[in-house]
Amino acid sequence: MGFKEWIIPQEKHFFEMLEQQADIVLEGAETLLDLVKNFDHVTEKRDKMKMIEDKGDNAVHDISQALNKTFVTPIDHDDLSKLASRLDDILDYMESASHRMWSYEIKRIPPDMIKLVEILLASTKEVNHAVKDLRNFKRKNEIVNHCIEINRLENIGDVITHVAVAGLFKTSDVVEIIKLKEIYEHLEQATDKCEDAADVIKDIFIKHS
Repeated sequence: MGFKEWIIPQEKHFFEMLEQQADIVLEGAETLLDLVKNFDHVTEKRDKMKMIEDKGDNAVHDISQALNKTFVTPIDHDDLSKLASRLDDILDYMESASHRMWSYEIKRIPPDMIKLVEILLASTKEVNHAVKDLRNFKRKNEIVNHCIEINRLENIGDVITHVAVAGLFKTSDVVEIIKLKEIYEHLEQATDKCEDAADVIKDIFIKHS
C-alpha cells in the first residue's frame, strides 16, 4: 500500500459496481443472440431484454449515487462516470434493437444480422474482461489486447452492416428495407459503443500506468 492510499483509503467497491454492470451488459448480449438465433417467443424475449436494460439503468444510478457521496475513488470520478455511461449505452442500443424486432413485427432474422449480433457478443465479452482487469493496473498486456480486439471486432461489425444494408436495397419491399436497416444501425451503434468503452478503459489505464 502506498503512502497516499494509507492516508486516504480509497473506495474499492467501485470496481465491483463496474464489474456487475459489465456482467449485465454481457447478459444482454447473450439474450439478444438467443433472440435472433431462435426467433420465437419474441415478446417474452423482448421483455427479458427490457428487464436487463432496467437492471443496467439501476446499476448506473447506483454508481452515480455512490460517486456523489465519495470523495476519494480508485479511478477519477469523471472516468468512473464516463465508463458507466458507455456501458449503459451498449445495453441501450441492444435493447432498442430487440424492441424494434418486436414492434416492427419482423418475420425472420437475416443471416447477416445474426453474424452482427455474434460480433456484438464477442465484443461485450472483451469489454467485460477489460473492465475486470482494471482492478490490477499491472495487467498492461491484457487490457491493451482486449481493447485491440474490441477495435477489430468493431471494424468487422461495420463491414457486416454495410454489406447487409447494401443487400437490402436489392430487394423490392421498401417497408421491410426501412425496418431492417434501422435495426442494423442500432446493432452497429452497440458495437461502436463497445469501442467507446474500450477508449475510456485505455484512458484510465494510461493515467494509472
